[in-house]
Amino acid sequence: MIPMTLAEIAQVVGGRVADAGDGGATVTGPAFVDTRSPEPGGLFVAIAGEHVDGHEFARAAVEAGASGVLAAHETGVPAVVVDDPVIALGRLGRRVVDAVGATVVALTGSQGKTGTKDYLAQVLADGGPTVATTGNRNNEIGVPLTVLRATPETRYLAVEMGARGVGHIAELCSIAPPRVAAVLNVGTAHIAEFGSREAIARAKGEIVEALPPDGTAVLNADDPMVAAMADRTSARVVTFGRGGEVSWRDLELDDLGRPSFELGHDGAWTPVSLLEAGAHQVPNAVAAAAMAAAAGVDWTAIAHALGRARSLSPWRMALHERADGLVVVNDAYNANPASMAAALDALAAIGRRGGRRTVAVLGEMLELGATSSAGHAAVGEHAAGLGIDVVVTVGEAAEQIAAGARRTPGWAGTAVATAGRDEAAAWLRHNVVARDVVLVKASRGAALEHVADGLTEPVEDSEGGNPSR
Repeated sequence: MIPMTLAEIAQVVGGRVADAGDGGATVTGPAFVDTRSPEPGGLFVAIAGEHVDGHEFARAAVEAGASGVLAAHETGVPAVVVDDPVIALGRLGRRVVDAVGATVVALTGSQGKTGTKDYLAQVLADGGPTVATTGNRNNEIGVPLTVLRATPETRYLAVEMGARGVGHIAELCSIAPPRVAAVLNVGTAHIAEFGSREAIARAKGEIVEALPPDGTAVLNADDPMVAAMADRTSARVVTFGRGGEVSWRDLELDDLGRPSFELGHDGAWTPVSLLEAGAHQVPNAVAAAAMAAAAGVDWTAIAHALGRARSLSPWRMALHERADGLVVVNDAYNANPASMAAALDALAAIGRRGGRRTVAVLGEMLELGATSSAGHAAVGEHAAGLGIDVVVTVGEAAEQIAAGARRTPGWAGTAVATAGRDEAAAWLRHNVVARDVVLVKASRGAALEHVADGLTEPVEDSEGGNPSR
């Protein structure tokens, strides 16, 4: 963050300084909301949540090194007091974006946002100092927290934007106005909140409406709802996808499902090999390439950076190969029907290439609303259609996945419905073998990363002897 005194911050956000003497304390570090991860010299933002009130931790934040607090009331420590700390945080974020002058490259979509953002951040870094969204901090708190990490040296801001309703992305763009903005797709994630895909498209398209005339909209040519957004912007439009201006061909997967392909742009084709598993990584990488090119990064540097890029976020198609040969694909961070299908496609590909038995450990997909039962069943049908050998479901809500698999004609596999993580982990300990490949995936609330971790830890053999891996 650019250095600012509490008095200067108060002037920007329309607040007042409390308990800070002459207001001369200077914030030099980033803003943060969790005292378990304090930022020395930073600004602690006290947010009153449903279960925890950040104001109760204000003193702890200052004792941990924060220069001050952004709060809704006095806390007995140096603070800027405002009516709404979240709104004030956004105003402060906009002030820093304007001050540093970095190019904001923003993206949204129903799936693939975080994977694409991770590729984008690493590609942009080849063009200059880059600050990017960490994890999926893509809301009215996460976006300003991201941009407040910028310094005068920052050249690019790679910002992931999510939405829970119409108007949310427009609000985020008012905090971090993009010069390059991409819409990856319009799916059914969060349909319970929006009500329809058309409403999701209206919300996602706000990101290209925020572009200046000399900006660039990067749109998925293969998604009709996204392609139609070209009419919603006065900016230049660049398309990506199978039918896009930035495209790919000759896709192949290795024994661990890692893709190699040729990346195409302006009639030139460049070979790229990705380090992350799954064919669905390819459109993510291609979208990142299109955005980086629009931001001014050299094309040769883009292709080179994609070949070195790793996931920057946990539990996203993370490959683990145990010493005994068991392969675990931990994709437990989040899930919706489209991302479930993509992960299952990757599992099937690894199984085919390596001659491995395939085991899919699948939990609940949240926020599907009235489509939940059908969405879960469709995932099971997709798994069966791919010939997945074993489908293990975790929790009552995921049982429809097993039901969908069982009723798929011609499927010769096995469906196992477990009540929860412990039961699923016990089944896996006694039934997976070294030549298997296991996918673990569910929405964040299911916390299936614990199941994946259990598979990669040493396990005592049945005689209580040496642990195996």
